[in-house]
Amino acid sequence: MRELSWDFRLSWVSFDCAYIHSLSGSECGNFGKALSGKLTKKLVENLGAGRHGDGNGLYLVVDPSGARRWIVRVVVKGQKNKKGAPLRTDFGLGGADIVTLNQARERALEYRRMAKQGLNPRFNARQEVPSFEEVARQVHIDRMPTWKNVKHGQQWINTLRDYAFPKIGRMPIDSIDQPEVMMCLAPIWTEKHETAKRLAQRIKTVLDVARSKGFRSGENPVTAIKDAQALPKVKARVKHHKAMHWKDVPDFCADLKSRKAMAAKALMFTCLTGSRTGEALGLRWEEIDFEERLWICPPERMKTGEELDLPRKSSGLSSHVRRPFVRRPRGFFHQAMNAAVEGYRTH
Repeated sequence: MRELSWDFRLSWVSFDCAYIHSLSGSECGNFGKALSGKLTKKLVENLGAGRHGDGNGLYLVVDPSGARRWIVRVVVKGQKNKKGAPLRTDFGLGGADIVTLNQARERALEYRRMAKQGLNPRFNARQEVPSFEEVARQVHIDRMPTWKNVKHGQQWINTLRDYAFPKIGRMPIDSIDQPEVMMCLAPIWTEKHETAKRLAQRIKTVLDVARSKGFRSGENPVTAIKDAQALPKVKARVKHHKAMHWKDVPDFCADLKSRKAMAAKALMFTCLTGSRTGEALGLRWEEIDFEERLWICPPERMKTGEELDLPRKSSGLSSHVRRPFVRRPRGFFHQAMNAAVEGYRTH
């Protein structure tokens, strides 16, 4: 899939050639200075927390979290504060990861031109806003390195693809409010409650990212819906997995022991350790300490990513999280299972 760009530019940022040609020499000089300043690309990337001026009312604001955004301070002609003095107002120009330094200077210049004419930039600047689907797919791309596995990452975007994109995917991200979110959640809220909850979380994430990029403002509608309890409470139905009756376990284990197939050894090892299938299948020699009778399971293959204890009889046998996982050839698993199973059973 082609990676989308965050560079959703402002459609109003343009300069009338006739206007520029009509400027006097000094005005042309001022025009050139307006597109230059104190900041550089390197400074924009490396400056610490605070408000850093570029000149002509343009500032780079760096939050303690490291987030960077542009603002421009202007005085709109004719507007006064409570004391009757000219009213200075700050306007956001977008995140520094979206809007380049030169683009910020151009936008700041356009804001100042409008303010000088008595036009409030908040109501006169027309911004080209991306759609919900465009932002969602970019969020998915940006977060790919953070998914625990490819399947999880695909499920994240598939939920939005199936239940959100058909209804709000083409809508501008700044026009989505509570009714639009309800339109996505309500039809599946009771029938597919777990899916609906995940959908709500993912819609909220997309809208939060859009706000951080300067494409939205105000409260997240997903949060407002939750706080207002606009959707009914659904009592989760407990669905148990099928399980073997405990009286059948001895015969089952005896049957597994009599088999020489790798799958039988792997299944017996999984049963004896109480581990998940993926954890057992990923076993390699370095993870087994035969002297201490320990299986050292790496966190990458554990669902919780935390230490897991597996006590066995008087040995206090346990599994510890230590080392990274690298899959070995198939033949290893058979040998490891034979040795490990016998070690667990005879100790």
